[in-house]
Amino acid sequence: MKGLGRLIKRAVSNSKQFTQPSTTTTIPRRLIHASSSTASNMFIQTQSTPNPSSLMFYPGKPVMDVGSSDFPHARAAMTSPLAKAIFGIDGITRVFFGSDFVTVTKSEDASWDFLKPEIFAAIMDFYSSGQPLFLDSQTAAAMDTAIHEDDSETVAMIKELLETRIRPAVQDDGGDIEYCGFDPETGIVKLRMQGACSGCPSSSVTLKSGIENMLMHYVPEVTGRELHNP
Repeated sequence: MKGLGRLIKRAVSNSKQFTQPSTTTTIPRRLIHASSSTASNMFIQTQSTPNPSSLMFYPGKPVMDVGSSDFPHARAAMTSPLAKAIFGIDGITRVFFGSDFVTVTKSEDASWDFLKPEIFAAIMDFYSSGQPLFLDSQTAAAMDTAIHEDDSETVAMIKELLETRIRPAVQDDGGDIEYCGFDPETGIVKLRMQGACSGCPSSSVTLKSGIENMLMHYVPEVTGRELHNP
């Protein structure tokens, strides 16, 4: 993944200068492709991802106010009118909401040439309808990396590292990474890949050479990571 690759190179080159996560890291976005669609005052742009089966759609309007939300199958999309509408298009296998983009994943035999106009229409119809993104505000994604009072120092460091250094790079590639827990006895961090990063051909390499190595470098208590499926 290009976004995380740039971050890892920067982290390695500075490894002698840092002993723990710093504050936010700004990751430059890749150039957005020219493919777009206009309707009334909307201008939707698309951007490729390292996963050839996933494409990012930028509606030019906010999507998630806080965090992100992943819909790994159509049943999960029943809570969101927009996700449900996109899943109504034949060939769609996954939908992901970021702060200002929607990542759509298709089946291998489906063609973007046929899918993109349908996805453009679904996004434009949603924003013109005035419907909420979620039917129930309680279904919006919680901040899994929020640091709580009962978190240990190790867990707090893991969450800070994920939030400030790893997550921005993963989101730059059209996905996200969810913190699912830490086992202090084994040193294993439990993670879940979302959006374009789930099922991406390069995700296993990214997890091993990028995310796992960075966690182990900055947090000595971490010995490895475990990937959880949705």
